[in-house]
Amino acid sequence: MRVISGSAKGVPLKTIAGDSTRPTTDKVKEAMFNVIQFDIAGARVLDVFAGSGALGIEALSRGARAAVFIDINRAAAGMIKKNLRAAKLEENAQVVTGDCYKYIRAYRGEPFDIVFLDPPYDREEVKDVFSELCTCNMLSDTAIILCETRREALPESIGRFSRLKKYVYGNINVTVYTAGEAGQTVSDPEVSLQ
Repeated sequence: MRVISGSAKGVPLKTIAGDSTRPTTDKVKEAMFNVIQFDIAGARVLDVFAGSGALGIEALSRGARAAVFIDINRAAAGMIKKNLRAAKLEENAQVVTGDCYKYIRAYRGEPFDIVFLDPPYDREEVKDVFSELCTCNMLSDTAIILCETRREALPESIGRFSRLKKYVYGNINVTVYTAGEAGQTVSDPEVSLQ
């Protein structure tokens, strides 16, 4: 696993041993960033269930202004910090060790523009976290939310967000949501990446 593009291109990223985290493959990560490539510069990014931090680090490498990484696993949080140092991107990053729901409910800072929701496959809870995000007023008016799931079926809309597109890569689904009704204007909402 490595940073694909930007200032830290090629920097290898490490993950903790075991199956408590599930790294996003480079192919899926590249597909996700192709969707948001014009929205990254200057964005504030929230990486929930951050694991190795690969998604938020990729965003910082490509010009995001700041990123917050949340993971309840202390070892994962420590690995995110190491990966940020290796990529020389720690200055604009914050790593939160703890429960994402508590963080979301307590948040009072500047809104986020891009959110990555990528829970471990045994914790398919994207809809629950998404609903919390929608009720806590922590997202910008033009926010984009990218959800990586395997089994969890996601609806056409959640709160004020509508599905823009769904990408299928093997047994992995990447669903992209945008604020308002933007998702309803897409004529081909599902694309296979195989």
